[in-house]
This record gives sequence, C-alpha cells and structure tokens, in this order.
Amino acid sequence: MGRTAAARLVFSARKSEHVTPLLRELHWLRVPERIQFRLCVLVHHCLNGTAPSYLDETVQKSADVGARQRLRSAATSTLVVPPTRRATLRDRAFPVAAARAWNALPLSVRAVPSLLLFRRELKTTLFRASYD
Repeated sequence: MGRTAAARLVFSARKSEHVTPLLRELHWLRVPERIQFRLCVLVHHCLNGTAPSYLDETVQKSADVGARQRLRSAATSTLVVPPTRRATLRDRAFPVAAARAWNALPLSVRAVPSLLLFRRELKTTLFRASYD
C-alpha cells in the first residue's frame, strides 16, 4: 500500500479527494523530503561515529581539508561535495547526495548533537519547507 492510499484509508477519503491536506494533517513528509531526511540522519550518524565504516569514510568535513581550514566555511560544519563528471549517476551516489542534503540544512539543525532532537528538528524543517 502506498503512502497516498494509506492516508486515504486513515481518513476514509475517496480517491477523487486531494491527498495533500491529508498528508499535512498526518504530518507525513513527501518523497523527496523523506529521502533528504534519511540522508541527513545517515550523515549525522557518520559525524558522530555511529555509522558503519564504509559510510563513515565517504563523508568529509570542510574543516578537515587542509586548504579550507582558514576559510569561514570551515567553522560552519559543512561537508565537502565530491566533484562529479556525469550528472546522472554520480550525483545520486551517497557521498554527493548526502553532502548536498547536509549542506542545505540550516546551521541550527546541523548543530543539534542528540540524534532524537536532530531527527525532530530535521523533520520539522523539512515539513515546513515542503508544505509552506
């Protein structure tokens, strides 16, 4: 059962009714925001040392790069976005997509140390961006 079908089932709505108000009422994120949510949670795990090593090795802070240590961006907890040659496949790779999703977050969300609070702030931020 898909997300829209589940929302209609919860509210006993007809197929002809718009599903966006139902999703908003349930506080469910849209698919692109759900993807961004999962990527950012994985990055949070990587930065706090709770992710598997194969993922942890792919994420690099801007402050850890020697040439960028004296720049203002080194203090903002941004990640290095690896360069890509092709826009189709490489942009979807975890290091690229995760770094872009993380860097798009406000600093106030990125700075939350607790995973529980981070997830709450992240969902609120993505929900507001999605439906407002």
